[in-house]
Amino acid sequence: MLVIRFSKRGKKHQPSYRIVVAERRSKLMTEGVEDLGSYSPFSKKATIDKERANYWIKTGAKASPTVHNLFIREGVITGKKVPTHTQKKVEEKKTA
Repeated sequence: MLVIRFSKRGKKHQPSYRIVVAERRSKLMTEGVEDLGSYSPFSKKATIDKERANYWIKTGAKASPTVHNLFIREGVITGKKVPTHTQKKVEEKKTA
């Protein structure tokens, strides 16, 4: 199964990410099937090949939650944002 996700690049304490299409089970630092663009978290700038991103989504590739939210922000796809982190609910113990 293919997934669209970030691949970390850059120096220590200066990350930059490439948006790649890769196999779900592959490691994060490996080269993907195709490079769709890049994202810089410091400047919040993203360069995305919208046509190719839409092609891969229509083909069946799933976007990771963070990439999905980035695609919505940049106007590649429409829809609602997805929560990226879920917190576990802590059950309260009742004392009687």
